[in-house]
Amino acid sequence: FFFSLKLACGKAISMQRNNQDSVQTFGKKKNAIAVAHCKRGKGILKVNGNPVHLMLPESLRSKVMEPVLLVGSDKFKEVDIRVKVRGGGNTSQVYAIRQAIAKAIVAFHQKYVDEQSKREIKDTLVQFDRSLLVADPRRCEPKKFGGRGAR
Repeated sequence: FFFSLKLACGKAISMQRNNQDSVQTFGKKKNAIAVAHCKRGKGILKVNGNPVHLMLPESLRSKVMEPVLLVGSDKFKEVDIRVKVRGGGNTSQVYAIRQAIAKAIVAFHQKYVDEQSKREIKDTLVQFDRSLLVADPRRCEPKKFGGRGAR
């Protein structure tokens, strides 16, 4: 990418943007939405700016690591994944994060590696748990007037 910036004094500065290989994917569960940004790197996995091994609750940390363990850490050594998650509760956020990570690694391999490795990764993930790549369509139903709740 190439763009120019005009300063207040009237001079224009041209800058070339660093063109890195990256993909952006999302995962959803109930009201939780996680956006994963995957790019070439050293194998860093961060959630909301914190390393994944510091994530709380500890009991759900293994759920977040499932895509990494299934695919193999050798595929994750060459990419950095940064995830931002918001909305929902703890469990919904964890399921949204794991879906975003799984979709990110599949998209990265499809776009920048090769179709064969993408197919292997996708088959492994779907065989283990389909919700790693396919979102759960169930959403919160609105409350009806004249009643206590949705039903």
